[in-house]
Amino acid sequence: MKRHLRLFGLYFAQYFKVRLAYKADFFIAFFSSMAATVIGFGFVFVLFTKIPRLQGWSFDEILFLYAFSLLPLGFFNVISWNLYEFGDIYIIQGRFDRILLRPINTLFQVLFEKFRIESLQEVVTGFAVLTIAARRVGGHWTPSDYAWLPVVVLCGSVIYLSVFLILTAVSFWFEDRVGIVPPVFNMLTFGRYPLTIYNVFIQFMLSWIIPFGFASFYPTTHFLHRFQFNTYFHLVPLVATGFFALACIIWDRGVLNYSSTGS
Repeated sequence: MKRHLRLFGLYFAQYFKVRLAYKADFFIAFFSSMAATVIGFGFVFVLFTKIPRLQGWSFDEILFLYAFSLLPLGFFNVISWNLYEFGDIYIIQGRFDRILLRPINTLFQVLFEKFRIESLQEVVTGFAVLTIAARRVGGHWTPSDYAWLPVVVLCGSVIYLSVFLILTAVSFWFEDRVGIVPPVFNMLTFGRYPLTIYNVFIQFMLSWIIPFGFASFYPTTHFLHRFQFNTYFHLVPLVATGFFALACIIWDRGVLNYSSTGS
């Protein structure tokens, strides 16, 4: 673990230097990412100029949920770059051969060869808006609430990583440049709003098939004092652990199934 933490620091520092070598490109990406975040919040503001509540959820509660969703998503986006291009770059072009030659875990290398550094703005913006929304919502936070916050943020990031890692690992069996990651990525938006506004099928799918609800919605219900979801809230660490274990198993099976391009 100590060795891998040191390697992570080296990977990140080196890529950060490379990224800042092209400052114009970095700042364009940063402001594009920031613009997308602002537009997302803008949609919430516009929505609540038309309606006072969304099926029993107030503006401040939705704002809290939306801001919280940016925290795990931001951390995930920082390390997810290679997952979107994995099938094309590593499988079809054969770059996974190079990964196998190094005495380091293959998944570690794939995740940390590139970083989407500009996505850290999502974490900063989300935390800032979350703080404001928490004050507007009201309610007293106990020490255990402050302890739970980083735990559920980490669990949310792990859930996102697990889902997309499973989808990425499919490339070991079905070689496709695009893969099935993009359509599922578009479903992340559903988790930024209360699951109760959707029909039963979507609620079930976002809870137990593609568990984005456990990455964003269910964690926030505790802080918003929606105690009818307490059972789901306490299942968040278990869901994160279970899906990550499943993702690692599928990844390892995929690595064993990998065959070089021969080029």
